[in-house]
Amino acid sequence: MPTLRQLFLANNAQTTNFPLLLEFERAQGVHLYNSEGKAYIDLISGIGVSSLGHGNPKVIEAVKQQVEKYMHLMVYGEYVQTPQVRFAEKLVSVLPDNLQSVYFVSSGAEAVEGALKLAKRFTGRQQVVAYYNSYHGSTHGALSVMGNEEYKQAYRPLLPGVTFINFNLLPDLNLITTETACVIIETIQGEAGIQVPDFAYMQALRKRCTETGALLILDEIQAAFGRTGKLFAFEHFDIVPDILLLAKALGGGMPIGAFVSSNEIMGALKENPILGHITTFGGHPVCCAAGLAALEVLLEEELVAGVAEKEALIRSLLVHPAIRQIRGKGLMLAVELENFDLNKKIIDRCIDNGVITDWFLHCSNAMRLAPPLIITATQIEEACNIIIEAINFHS
Repeated sequence: MPTLRQLFLANNAQTTNFPLLLEFERAQGVHLYNSEGKAYIDLISGIGVSSLGHGNPKVIEAVKQQVEKYMHLMVYGEYVQTPQVRFAEKLVSVLPDNLQSVYFVSSGAEAVEGALKLAKRFTGRQQVVAYYNSYHGSTHGALSVMGNEEYKQAYRPLLPGVTFINFNLLPDLNLITTETACVIIETIQGEAGIQVPDFAYMQALRKRCTETGALLILDEIQAAFGRTGKLFAFEHFDIVPDILLLAKALGGGMPIGAFVSSNEIMGALKENPILGHITTFGGHPVCCAAGLAALEVLLEEELVAGVAEKEALIRSLLVHPAIRQIRGKGLMLAVELENFDLNKKIIDRCIDNGVITDWFLHCSNAMRLAPPLIITATQIEEACNIIIEAINFHS
């Protein structure tokens, strides 16, 4: 009788030749549990998804209630479905006034695709400006605006008309012109190893887009919903995007994405041609019910308010000569080490000792720290002690 691991390797498509092959039976709070009952502290939240931790009872109850009513009924945008309507209403209530129209999709990558189409359709322009070392997903359009040639060269030809500029470099903003349909940027770069732009840079970017008529697309697929210490990361920079991209924590653990804009801009998808963007499972009612419950928990329990204090605690505990720097905001952090080999050894030892972390796609010498927002001071201390022990063991 083959084991589950053997069946996984035989029947499930692999993304690398060296998957972690960790097997978990359940998850609760900040912990994942294997079949022997060993607990692991989840310091990456499934890559930014499980911001409320695992097994939140209000989210689970919302899922159960919706499953009993109905699941998929129709492609997005035709039927008036209560979970979609209530979730959009709640999202709009916590966003700036111009972000009033929510298009629910199935994932972050699809949110990117929809936003690029929307920007081209609304402006009538073709050029897209994106950033070196950016990450926006793995579909063809998202790959086209990814700023790392290593990960996309095997899939060319990609979208034409994409110009890349340097993150946080003011002179490059001159490459945004009246021919530019949109600028797509992660408000805080994730897979580049958590790169935070300067306040003045983001102000200048917003101004340049306004002057040229280019739409500003802020990708907050990793950064939104309190992870940086603000409900949305753009609040740190006193700017507002023309289109906002959401996913990951949006669904409270269920798969969903969204692009959000004004009624005027979003209206461009309704005609010439009609059905300008179509998604079968976007805004799935169960996912919307889970997302609404998760957002309500985040707000009612004021989880964002404790993020800055938790960041400070992590920074105070992770002090070691082998740590070059810690970058980021809130609970979206990168711990930079000398090289990938050292980083990987430390990550592997952390996992062996019950702490799950990993590295970044475009910054392999940095360790990712993105725990659930509910993590306690005691749990932070335990995790950081294990990280320091792993660094000491390999230094």
